[in-house]
Order: sequence, then C-alpha cells, then structure tokens
Amino acid sequence: MRAVAYLAFAFALLASALAHRIDVAAGAKKCFYEEMQIGDRMTITYEVGQSTGGKLDIDLVVSDPHGNALYNSYAEPQGTVTITAATNGLYTYCFNNQHSSWARKTLSFNIHGVRYIDDNQELGPVEEEIRDLASGLQVVKDEQSYLVVRERTHRDTCESTNSRVKWWGITQIGILLAVCAWNVHYLKSWFEVKRVL
Repeated sequence: MRAVAYLAFAFALLASALAHRIDVAAGAKKCFYEEMQIGDRMTITYEVGQSTGGKLDIDLVVSDPHGNALYNSYAEPQGTVTITAATNGLYTYCFNNQHSSWARKTLSFNIHGVRYIDDNQELGPVEEEIRDLASGLQVVKDEQSYLVVRERTHRDTCESTNSRVKWWGITQIGILLAVCAWNVHYLKSWFEVKRVL
C-alpha cells in the first residue's frame, strides 16, 4: 500500500513538472509546433494564471500544415481543444495576446497526444491496460495542472484583498487620529480665557 502511495506521489510530481508555463507580452504572439501523422490526436489544455492588468484571457489558434485554421478561440481565460491530424506534417498552435495593448499574461498549458495505431495491429492485454492507465493518468495530470493554476489565481486574489484591507485600516486610523486632534484643539479653544484690556 505504501508503494502505491509513493508511486502516486511520484506521478503527481512528474505531472506538475511537465506543464509548460510561458509569459506572453502585450501585443505578442507565441507559436509552438507539433509533428503529427495521419490519425494522431493532440489535446491542448491551457489557462491564463496571471495578468499585469486587464482580464485573464488569451486567444488560441490551431493550424494544420497548410495554414488552415482548425480551431480559433478569442479572449478565453481557459480551454481545452482536441484535434485529429488529417494530413502528415507540422501542426501549429499559437497563443495570441495582440488584443491587449499593455497587459502581459502568464499562461500554463499542457500538450498531450495519442499516436495512431492501425486496428490490424494486435495489442496484448498488457499493452491495452497500459494504454488505459496512460489515458487515465493524463486526465489526472490535466486536472492537477488546472487545480494548481486555480489555486495560484485564488491565492493572488486573496493576497490582493488582504493588502487592500490592511491599507484601508491604516487610512481609517490616520483619519481617526486627525479628527481626534482637531476635536481636542477645537474644544480647547472653547475653554480659553480671553482677556480684554
């Protein structure tokens, strides 16, 4: 039982280490390429984790080797897309922050795929079980990556809120001290003895 726990922990560490994290500057576009054969499947899972301002959104365009767009998403904070290769060649996926004029975005994404195996090729029960386990492990890995990004986003929101509450409290103390000082000064003026000569 202990060995299974260690194995699960090792896979969780491996999954978090395999996630890609990039910064996309304002007005920039970052492209990546995957060589695929007919029948291969590729899944892209992404989420914007941080932004220097503005919204947590980015554009994604997936193109085939001939430059035809297979998938377009505009201003999405997260998403998952799966494509199946219709032709052999270099497939392109680009993360685009060109609609933002000043906000840099930090993006986490995972790429995983399934290589096509002809149905005529015999797979033994062990190979089929390994394929099923690999598929299940990929789902767990994607979910873990998603949770890490969500936790980071929520932590940043909490830290920002705590900072605002702290500075609002300090401002209220300053206002309270100023009002108290003014009240003392004003009340003293009522009790001063004024002599007329």
